[in-house]
Amino acid sequence: MAAPLIEESIDINASAEDVWAVISDLKRMGEWSPQCKKMIIRGGTVGLGTRSFNINRRGPLVWPTTAKVVRFSPAKELAFRVAENRTVWSYTIEPSGAGVRLTEKREVGNGTTKVSSFLVDKMMGGTTNFEAELKLGMAETLEKIKRTAESSATRAA
Repeated sequence: MAAPLIEESIDINASAEDVWAVISDLKRMGEWSPQCKKMIIRGGTVGLGTRSFNINRRGPLVWPTTAKVVRFSPAKELAFRVAENRTVWSYTIEPSGAGVRLTEKREVGNGTTKVSSFLVDKMMGGTTNFEAELKLGMAETLEKIKRTAESSATRAA
């Protein structure tokens, strides 16, 4: 059974607006995420209700998903629900020290679909291994977002 919550956080020396500019540009997700290689945004503008078509990759495995933005609060929170497995992925920005703390979460809620559970078990090495990989992937994603946001903040100063 999937863990109800997986999360990672990172402190970023940039404003909430600088970090928001990075995370809300979902078409760039492939630059940050080791698994989500591309998000194609329907309608071009990201906001509440925006839908996307996503290409994911893990080694030789490639699979599509679709998502819908379910929470959208500029400079605070962005979350999208993946239709195929019912997971919600979110980014939350909170004040912290000289900048902000960015938290990425994967929430399962009432569990994933039977198809998703089967594929994780048979193709991804089982739930425990796959979720450990997701947590490492979150740390990698957040580090890339941090570098981008801090670089943008430095250029703007």
